[in-house]
Amino acid sequence: MSSIKKVAIIGTGVIGAGWVIRCLAHNKIVYAFDKDINLKKNLILEIKRTWPFVKNLFNKKKLNLKNFHFFTSIEQTLKEADFIQECATENYSLKTKLMSTIGKYAKSNSIISSSSSGLLPTRIYSKCKNPERGIIGHPFNPVYLLPAVEIVPGKRTTRKNLNLARKFYKSISMNPIMVKNELPGYLSDRLQEALWREGLHIINEGYATTEELDRAIEDGPGLRWSLMGTFLTFHLAGGKAGMKHMLEQFGPALKLPWTKLKAPKLSKKLSSRLISGTRNQAKGKSVAKISNIRDQYLVEIQKLRKKYEKKLR
Repeated sequence: MSSIKKVAIIGTGVIGAGWVIRCLAHNKIVYAFDKDINLKKNLILEIKRTWPFVKNLFNKKKLNLKNFHFFTSIEQTLKEADFIQECATENYSLKTKLMSTIGKYAKSNSIISSSSSGLLPTRIYSKCKNPERGIIGHPFNPVYLLPAVEIVPGKRTTRKNLNLARKFYKSISMNPIMVKNELPGYLSDRLQEALWREGLHIINEGYATTEELDRAIEDGPGLRWSLMGTFLTFHLAGGKAGMKHMLEQFGPALKLPWTKLKAPKLSKKLSSRLISGTRNQAKGKSVAKISNIRDQYLVEIQKLRKKYEKKLR
């Protein structure tokens, strides 16, 4: 188990708030930073909104807000932190400059992790003091419930710091995915991007609405993917011979022009279809209400999944 107890969260938007909530649920002392003190109120409201779901998933009795500290000074936020999770906007120039500042004020042995969704850590930490402790820790929204985190090393990241980061994330009930080498988009977002681009083509050409494409995943592959991924699913599709027979039977389809992995132009027409389609799907419900429905589902599906994971592993 990780010995790291003091965590700094830099930025309190959707992702930063998620890290704050998850760390508080696991009895970490959290130092949150944002430039505007008024954001503290919003963050506390979000902590309280999500607590029923977090409490249920992690079997917690009560919320201890005494472990929560909010600062508008980055120097004050970092001075005691053993682990730093940066959650700024996805921009190389901004993150590189921010990491330089974080490296200046952080303890020399503090691990620094970026919540980036696809930027390269070597570039982000190029001006950071002690870049060997810099990593990517890419989570998935909502961070306070989903267990996946992609740990991506930079060219100078040490094995020791990767292992410390892995232990820390496991201590807050996450399942770290250790990416072997840095690559743009990492693993999951590259897969999601392929699905997203193909969906844009289908909508752009008028074959389906956003709701019909979502249903095509929700009622089919999505239910399977919640328990097992693409490859194990395809292995089962091959019958007794598994993946071997699956490749023999379906492999030739790879030569067929089924998909278009080059993204279409995001025209006004396509944008309108995406916006109106998802607005229709929401059926007048607010983002907060839909988030509550989603959160309750994720709690129940993860509890159910654990029963069957034991039989597979």
